[in-house]
Amino acid sequence: MDRIVQSMKQQSRTRFLLFLFSISILILAAGLLFSLKWGQAQISWRTLYEALTYQGQDKNHLYIQTLRLPRTLTACIVGMLLALAGLLTQLATKNPLASPHVFGINAGASLAVVFGLLAVAELSIIGSMLFAFAGAAAGALLVWSLTGNEHKQYVRLALAGITVHFLLASLTEGLIILNQYSTESMIFWLVGSVNQAGWPEVRMILPFFLGSLLLLAVMLPSFRLLLIDDEIAAGLGQRVAVVRGIAVLLVLLMAGSAVAVCGPIGFVCLIVPHIARALAGSRMGVLVPLTALLGGSLLVYADLLSRMIAFPFESPVGIVTAVIGGPFFVYLARRKGGTNR
Repeated sequence: MDRIVQSMKQQSRTRFLLFLFSISILILAAGLLFSLKWGQAQISWRTLYEALTYQGQDKNHLYIQTLRLPRTLTACIVGMLLALAGLLTQLATKNPLASPHVFGINAGASLAVVFGLLAVAELSIIGSMLFAFAGAAAGALLVWSLTGNEHKQYVRLALAGITVHFLLASLTEGLIILNQYSTESMIFWLVGSVNQAGWPEVRMILPFFLGSLLLLAVMLPSFRLLLIDDEIAAGLGQRVAVVRGIAVLLVLLMAGSAVAVCGPIGFVCLIVPHIARALAGSRMGVLVPLTALLGGSLLVYADLLSRMIAFPFESPVGIVTAVIGGPFFVYLARRKGGTNR
């Protein structure tokens, strides 16, 4: 009898997960279509179909193919990368309120790009990406070097990350203040935006996206160790520090490449893993793909909403994610504080 009940529960759980993934895929697909259709230029569904199938070459078709399509793909890829980076950060630090900010990635990339814009008269897109990724790597290495290999390493990691983040952010603000007449163009980037994303950005971020997903798939069984206590994992003969180090490397690849392309878009890393965990639980095989789908959806819809705020002008997508994420962060902080009392 118990086996029958257990089997029914398992079948019910499987059906729910299939339904959940189906809905998530449909939501993402609808967001991609809406993002391609709606904006400053009025596009019909027929024109959209012709543009996507390359059956027409007038200005509306070219507008979709060269502007909206790469922008939408970039938003989707960046949303997935940021959401997965947030999930790994929370697992690596064992802190449900953590994000890649903890590793100094966003602040390091921002400082490097601001410095690059001031040092180089006409910094190219590729140049700004290289500066951003180098800064993200430097920030992560600085945090990791301050962490050490002591017991409760994740506590030191969080403390070092917060310290480095505020240090680098202060330096960035100082550069902007001291050079306020030559840094107007970087303010838009610092908020986080996909407005200027084109096919070069897609080609730039795609290898990082595919490489990160491949490494994540290979390391997925090992990352389950991050769900349990370090002492228990070490007692089982597992090298927890190595697994955590690889998780940090993945966060660097994911969040660093995303920041390099679109700037430091906030709160996606924080919001999406919590939503996915609330819907699907903590099984990594389910949690990871659901987090990716929800992350892509969130940023695609946020980008779509950013076009409507001050229509016909466009706003940075970072403003939308901040408006959504701010209250959500306060809610999480209050809930976690209540459970710890």
